[in-house]
Amino acid sequence: MKSPQNRRTAQAGEKIKSDSAFRLSILFFSVFLLFALLIFRLGYLQIVKGEDFVRAIERREEVAVDTGVPRGRIFDSEGRVLVDNQPLNAITYTAMQSTGRQEMLETASKLAALIDQPAAKVTRRDKQDFYILLYPEKAKALVPEEQANAIWAGEGTEGEKQRQADQLMREGLTEEVLAELTADQLEVLAIYREMTSGYALSPQIIKSEGLTTEEFAQVSERLAELPGVSTVTDWSREKASDLTVLGSTTSPEEGIPASSLDYFLARGYSRNDRVGTSFLEQQYESVLQGQKSVVKKVTDARGSVVDTVAVKEGQAGKDLVLSIDSELQNELEQIVTDKLLELKKGPNSELLQDAYLVMMNPQTGEVLSLVGKRLGEDENGEPTVYDYAFGTFTSAYEMGSAVKGAMVLTGYSEGVLDVGEVLIDEPMQIKSTEKISSVFNRKMFNQIPMNDKEALARSSNIYMAKIALRLTGSEYVYNQGIQVMPEDFRQLRNSFAQFGLGVKTGIDLPGEGDGLSNENATGGTLLYQAIGQLDTYTPLQLAQYISTIANDGYRMEPHVVKEIRSPSIDGESLGPIETVIQPKVLNRIDNTPEEINQVKEGMRMAYTSPQGTAVRYFGDAPYTAAGKTGTAQVTYYGESGNRPSLTLTHVGFAPYENPEIAYAVVVPYITTDFDYVIGANSQIARAAVDTYFELKQEETDEGSTAIKPPYEPASRESAETTAE
Repeated sequence: MKSPQNRRTAQAGEKIKSDSAFRLSILFFSVFLLFALLIFRLGYLQIVKGEDFVRAIERREEVAVDTGVPRGRIFDSEGRVLVDNQPLNAITYTAMQSTGRQEMLETASKLAALIDQPAAKVTRRDKQDFYILLYPEKAKALVPEEQANAIWAGEGTEGEKQRQADQLMREGLTEEVLAELTADQLEVLAIYREMTSGYALSPQIIKSEGLTTEEFAQVSERLAELPGVSTVTDWSREKASDLTVLGSTTSPEEGIPASSLDYFLARGYSRNDRVGTSFLEQQYESVLQGQKSVVKKVTDARGSVVDTVAVKEGQAGKDLVLSIDSELQNELEQIVTDKLLELKKGPNSELLQDAYLVMMNPQTGEVLSLVGKRLGEDENGEPTVYDYAFGTFTSAYEMGSAVKGAMVLTGYSEGVLDVGEVLIDEPMQIKSTEKISSVFNRKMFNQIPMNDKEALARSSNIYMAKIALRLTGSEYVYNQGIQVMPEDFRQLRNSFAQFGLGVKTGIDLPGEGDGLSNENATGGTLLYQAIGQLDTYTPLQLAQYISTIANDGYRMEPHVVKEIRSPSIDGESLGPIETVIQPKVLNRIDNTPEEINQVKEGMRMAYTSPQGTAVRYFGDAPYTAAGKTGTAQVTYYGESGNRPSLTLTHVGFAPYENPEIAYAVVVPYITTDFDYVIGANSQIARAAVDTYFELKQEETDEGSTAIKPPYEPASRESAETTAE
């Protein structure tokens, strides 16, 4: 029998064993949990987050680099090249991720010994930063010690403090101090600033324009001594026409404009990419830009490139084929230019500055010609003429009687005028309003009955004014007032808008204007709206309006691009068609075929009847045509004061039976003498239509309607090209 002492000892040992076993169990369980958590974590990292880590590694070790491709070309309707790409030798620099400033500076110094790099683009800030890089101790010494100590002892991050210190150093770098930089150092700086203008692994053009063959060869021979430097083929934009609506692009030095930087960067562009900045180049940027080739630069842990892998082949931009025939365009430009210079030499032409001519296909909306010319002076002070084609859709004027076709059709559609209805042309005196009369009937109380066709042929102001009065629910009574409500103006403007007057035409060019409406117009001014002497319209709107009448009431959307083609395979012939711009009907006017034909017949009489306003110019035409002249008494608002003047217009279409062309001529502020007016509007219109049919006959005689070789000059004469 065990003693009590032995029993206590045995119990204590069993308790210790029990506690040890319990602790071991907890330990094993804890280890098991830790291993389970570790396995779970590894699984999570590998399965769930694995792809993220792979992408992170790729971002560090495989960096995609975009390589630019030639921009798409622009051709006229016959395949003549209007905008091309001129290949240029170029020197580029690509910085590695591990490249430091000192290494870049050494390369820039070696490169400066081989090429001539102008320092014209170097800014004062560039010089300051360069001076700090070259002479850091001298730059620091320019900052008073107490100011430097205050900066570093103050609040803020290290980066913020460094920027403050750098700013103080720059303030100390006066022009006198910066003058210590030599011409050779400034040339190095000019190269260095181009090297640092982009991102790592992104090629930067150091020099292309002005690069000589000798410089290109010298650099090519020493590439092994110039890390990051390459000699490549770049290109510049080259025009074979001075037509402004072709647009322009930035250069690699300009890159993306700051105003649209975020927009383009979000679409995969690089900061130094060329982009279209105006008109066709801007409107069709996504088509012309092309697809960059993409290569991957595989780098090691130090950031050095160890391999280059092609990811995607680049493709040149797609080509645009315009609806404009450059031969017709050039001929019409010459007509307008000659007439503008002739008019400017005449009397009372001090306000004359511009002239416009628009020609389009009324069936399809294709713009055949956009002519705008502006007078100016050359470097010798002699009169000269500049292209101002964009004024055809950005500038607006009172168009006068040319819009009377829309007024008659409005009378029909609103139920206030019957087809063939006779009204009396007589000078009208509305109370508190200036007397209104037709040019051919100025004598008070002289009454001439006429129908709608005669009113159009003879350009009766009174016929149109009486239609406007009927829209208000009134009839003319001598020296009585009329009540005109805002909705009367709204009704008339809405009707005119069906023809494209006062609204944007929808042309495929940016910056189109829609004219101006006189929102303060009241009372008798509605009568002036009826004869085209209140609201303003663009020359293109005027062309769309007459095109709508010629096309039996269908308003077509005008466009200058006819086709989009794939890049040329051989560089000589046009590529396959990708897209054909289809005719687009915007609306049809609220008139019957009978009503539209009545107006067309009235316009035909304007060209053929003895009293027609344009019979003097079109009466002997070898083709059938119809149209309407216009004269607007306007006010020229200038620095020297407001002056009365005249704007002349002309609209028409031909052939009459099946119209191929619709045209509009506008000559703003042609004279200040209302008693001596030259019919320059009708002269331009006749010459333009003659030219169209003459060129058409030449093509028929030649028996060729196929697209001509793309590198044919843009005109019969050798075109002088201009690099963008």
